[in-house]
Amino acid sequence: MALLDTRSTDDLTDEALADLSARFETASAGEIVAWAVERFHPQICLAASMTDAVLIDVAVAVEPAIEVVFIDTGYHFTETMETLEKVRRRYGLNLRIMTVPHYQVPLWQSDPVNCCSAAKVFQLERALVGKVAWMSGLRRQESDTRREAAIVSRDRRGLVKVNPLANWSDLDVEGYIADHDVPLNPLLLKGYPSIGCWPCTRPVRPGEEARSGRWVGHAKTECGLHDEFEQHDEFEQEELHS
Repeated sequence: MALLDTRSTDDLTDEALADLSARFETASAGEIVAWAVERFHPQICLAASMTDAVLIDVAVAVEPAIEVVFIDTGYHFTETMETLEKVRRRYGLNLRIMTVPHYQVPLWQSDPVNCCSAAKVFQLERALVGKVAWMSGLRRQESDTRREAAIVSRDRRGLVKVNPLANWSDLDVEGYIADHDVPLNPLLLKGYPSIGCWPCTRPVRPGEEARSGRWVGHAKTECGLHDEFEQHDEFEQEELHS
């Protein structure tokens, strides 16, 4: 019987990760993904929101079998679920859908403070069991809170987190989508530059920040998946246990 291929990250100290992140500032997204795949595959996954498929397009060109994780909260827009299926067919994804259990009273009604923790964060915790690294399409230009996002860092679990698109501008994304015919969520064309669950997402008005349509009326700015940007406010999350 073959032994489990367990990739070690012991040599990746915080200082080493910071150095890598700095050097990757001038690397292409494909080069960053290639490093991550060579270093961590198959113990790495890509978390996708289905706003667009830019990172997926880059990643599957490097490793077609990379695991793509989508969290089905049960509250996604119809357009998001249709985009998920379109992207799955287009790339033949190794797709893992994490499904939130059904609640008799929707969480966004019964417990809006902890809805994201139960519907998203806990499912990501499950998806990352057995992983040593994960990737996201997070970008600095998306909001003020993300301006200092590293390309490579360590999350609170001790896993290596890779954001290959961190330094991409909106124009970079638009250009890549046009050049590569990348699928995108049609809500992007209807005034939704940041797409979450339908109960807590509205179109953005001219001049507003891209993520200003999320959690309107609350101090909340992040769902908790990217915990390095979480604010300790009325939505402070409880510690999660698997």
